[in-house]
Order: sequence, then C-alpha cells, then structure tokens
Amino acid sequence: MNDDYLWDKSGEPDPEIQQLEDILGTLRYRPRPLAIPDNIATPRRRSYFPLLAIAASLLLALLAGGIWLRVRSRTESPKQEAKLEAPAPKVEEKSPAVELPRDKSAVNPPAVATNKHRKRSVVSAAEREEALVAKEQLMLALRLTSEKLSLVQKKTQVRNQHKVG
Repeated sequence: MNDDYLWDKSGEPDPEIQQLEDILGTLRYRPRPLAIPDNIATPRRRSYFPLLAIAASLLLALLAGGIWLRVRSRTESPKQEAKLEAPAPKVEEKSPAVELPRDKSAVNPPAVATNKHRKRSVVSAAEREEALVAKEQLMLALRLTSEKLSLVQKKTQVRNQHKVG
C-alpha cells in the first residue's frame, strides 16, 4: 500500500482504495450556488415592541428622577434657610500702652458655624479628657501612617528609577 497516495494522490493507487473512491464518489461534496425560489415571500411585518419598551423605560426613568429631585428639594429647603452665624469678635477696651499681637488669628478669630437645632450635650470633665487623649492617639497614629506611606512611596520611586535607567 502506498501512503503517499492517501495524502497527496501521488504514486500508484491501491486497488481497494480505488474501489472505495468509486463507491463513495457519488456522495462527494459538489459546490453549487444557493437557489432561492421566487415564490417565497418575506414577511414585512415589523415588531415595534422593543422600541416601545425602550421608550417606556426612558419615560419611567425621567419620571422617577423628577420625583426624586422634587422630594430632595423639599427636604433641603429648611436647611437652606438656616443661616450660618459667626460669633462677633469680642471688643475689649485697650489701653494705649498695650501692643496688638502680631498673630492675625488672635485679632480676627475664624468664623464658626453653629447649628441652632442641635441640642448641646453635657460632657463631664473626665469624658472630655478621655476624648482629648483619644484624639491625640489618633493624630499620632495618622502621622505615623503618613510617614510610613511617604517612605514606601520614596522607595518605590527609587526602585522604578533604577529599572528604567
């Protein structure tokens, strides 16, 4: 048996292979153009359901947005009416011999916003001291974290410069 004939039809064919080719030759693929009969009519009916669904969803979204904005503006109206009050700077009678401090923040204290509707809570001295200690610990932790992040950023910049250069 000649293997070359099976792959590229070169060489002499084997009689058994030749007989199989003759028998199966009638089933061989023969390309031909697609023939569409003229009597088949394509339906021209168009479905408007997808367009209607899109339009309805857009209308619903606009309606929901309008309702949300109206409710939001009604709830924010009282908040807008509340005015920020700055405490009036204390005017003290000064003798002519007293010099003004050079620090401008001492002369003009910053404006502080107050909330009229908030009730003041009474905090004991011990609770206030505990809160101040907790604040200092938090500030220390934040400073430490900031320094560590800065150090890591510097190290990564140096490593990236060495790789590029």
